[in-house]
Amino acid sequence: MGGDHGPSVTLPACKAFLDSHAEAELLLVGSPGALAPATDWQRCTLITASQVVTMDDTVETALRRKRDSSMRVAIEQLKANEAGNVAADVCVSAGNTGALMAVSRYLLKTMDGIDRPAIAAFMPNMKDQYTCVLDLGANVDCTAEHLLQFAVMGGALVTATEGRAEPVVGLLNIGEEVIKGSEVIKRAGELLRTVASQGHLNYFGNVEGDDIFKGTADVVVCDGFVGNVALKSNEGVAKMMKAMIRQEFERSVFTKLAALLAMPVLRRFQSRVDPRRYNGAALLGLKGLVFKSHGGADAFSFGQALIRAHDAARNRLLDGVHDAIVDTMQALPPTGGESVPQAA
Repeated sequence: MGGDHGPSVTLPACKAFLDSHAEAELLLVGSPGALAPATDWQRCTLITASQVVTMDDTVETALRRKRDSSMRVAIEQLKANEAGNVAADVCVSAGNTGALMAVSRYLLKTMDGIDRPAIAAFMPNMKDQYTCVLDLGANVDCTAEHLLQFAVMGGALVTATEGRAEPVVGLLNIGEEVIKGSEVIKRAGELLRTVASQGHLNYFGNVEGDDIFKGTADVVVCDGFVGNVALKSNEGVAKMMKAMIRQEFERSVFTKLAALLAMPVLRRFQSRVDPRRYNGAALLGLKGLVFKSHGGADAFSFGQALIRAHDAARNRLLDGVHDAIVDTMQALPPTGGESVPQAA
């Protein structure tokens, strides 16, 4: 029900996903009228909800006043019943990001050893692969311990979804030298080097903004303010490229001819940086898998979020994050963060 377009986008994407993933099942949560087109779908269960969290709703509204929202009901499918079973393995939503994070954290709680959940997503790089960046907006102010936890969770995500056994981790900074950056960044670097020296993390060191797109590291760690700016800047570049290609065909005959000759290369580049291809951000650190689709996603883009979420569940991302956190935190003395991480 969420996002800018709602069921007009999500339902076609869900149908295409079911058609291409014969082993998957979907639970669709929404109003009865919105779900009506999916009544006869195979491997699909419809769950009705009487309320919808809008993009303008506050976190308080989502938590307190809309207890039967489609968002909340969907997340509740991840909670284990008395027998220890869950209805769903992963939840995907294109709705209000702040509400999704707040409701997810309230219902699912954070893992042992995790102070704050983080939003992690992938950006294209020059190696024709993806760089995982986190946090992308959930935590504006972070401690060094938070950044360490983000690094561990991001590594687990890359291993689960991209198949990289020992992903390289970089810490986003204003320079490569260890003496640069804020005190929080310097302290985070110390923690990351300590963990890496004991073989618990493949730490590269400090990286700069352009390293995200060079593919210098598989995982780039930063606070949510910086990460969100980087994400929106990348989306802006993709939109600018699309506009430039269109403009070239509106100029002189010679310009049109040159643009036509270059079109195959331009189209390939546009496809590689197209934000729709890497839609689907993971809310890491929760006791359940939740993925956030871009609110303006079209059917293709929302389908990519479904595929990414499916891969994470199939490859047991939750177990990977849990094991990585336990392993890493044992390599460090107790911290002075919001809570003292304990091995589960």
